[in-house]
Amino acid sequence: MATTYSDEFKADAVALVRNGMMQRQVRQDLGISKSSPGKWVQDAELAERGLSGTPEERRALKRIRELETENEILRKAAAYLSKANPRPPKMIYPLVRRLAELPEAGRPAIPVVLAGRVLGFSKQAYFTWRADPVSMLEREEKELLAMIRVIHEDDPQFGYRLAGDELHARGVCVSERRVWRICSKYRICSTIQCRYRTGKPASRPASDDLVRRKFHADAANVVWLTDITEHWTSQGKLYLCAVKDVWSNRIVGWSVNSRMRASLAVDALEDAWQRRGKPRDVIIHSDRGSQFGSRTFIETCRATGIHRSMGQAYTCADNAAMESFFSLLQKNVLNQRSSWPDITTLRLAIIRWIEGTYNRRRRQRSLGKLTPVEYETIFANGNRPTA
Repeated sequence: MATTYSDEFKADAVALVRNGMMQRQVRQDLGISKSSPGKWVQDAELAERGLSGTPEERRALKRIRELETENEILRKAAAYLSKANPRPPKMIYPLVRRLAELPEAGRPAIPVVLAGRVLGFSKQAYFTWRADPVSMLEREEKELLAMIRVIHEDDPQFGYRLAGDELHARGVCVSERRVWRICSKYRICSTIQCRYRTGKPASRPASDDLVRRKFHADAANVVWLTDITEHWTSQGKLYLCAVKDVWSNRIVGWSVNSRMRASLAVDALEDAWQRRGKPRDVIIHSDRGSQFGSRTFIETCRATGIHRSMGQAYTCADNAAMESFFSLLQKNVLNQRSSWPDITTLRLAIIRWIEGTYNRRRRQRSLGKLTPVEYETIFANGNRPTA
């Protein structure tokens, strides 16, 4: 004789199933038949939807439940899928196992076959993975990746720092370095990117590099180099702007001042232009310092027929020949005293070394062991000595 159960008993059984207990466990605990829990759950759903329970309505309800289950599978797996990788990756299998083995409140377990049909993988592939699952570390990484992708999709402007902050706010303990590594590995980055610069942007108009590190010439007054250096004295800083002719390596003009203004570069250029007989079409090469990009310096070059040339910002090699002269000045003059008493003393020492030593006494192997003045005197026609 069939056992009759009260409505309250049936409602309790339905509640146990809806709270996540497996139907098999409910049958064992309550001592009911195999088909009873499923039928009672279906009857309860029909009653809640206002249906009478005809065969057509039961089939429709079954289909509705299947669609709801499929929708839940897709919703759970959405974070694992992307446009770049629409096929379910290996990392989705832990989710499938969790859906199949750990029913949630109000939802029974979801069969692997159903999850595979919805997500597009075979039952064989899943159980092959079950035989050799991913490591715990890899699983954690994939779960973090899924959460990071959800955060990034919500706001594409979020980079790894903001994604890490959002994970912390959600109670996920992860280092910023690990978030950066995951984002780098899977190319997740903010839509706002900073432009990469090799140096600070020029605040004044720059000129093309006409020299391109070719620090030689076949005649005088073809290419000049210029730069500015500084040194401390007890009265403050002293600034030197020098002009060098690459043909003879001679310092052909200079200016010394206690202020580094545009006039410092202009005075040195005018001094060289006057000393060399007011030549035309000379190339003056410098770095991108503000003094060499000033309006006064540009106008002076235009008035004297001198062509400006500038190296790249923060690239010492583009003016290496001038840097080598300042290195000699540093070793032979500036470093000879631990401190200079005043600006005048240092100024005179610099001028004396440039005119008395560097130009007239210091022999250079690149000039055939001649001094710059000797070289210009002997090879005034522009022919370089033979080796």
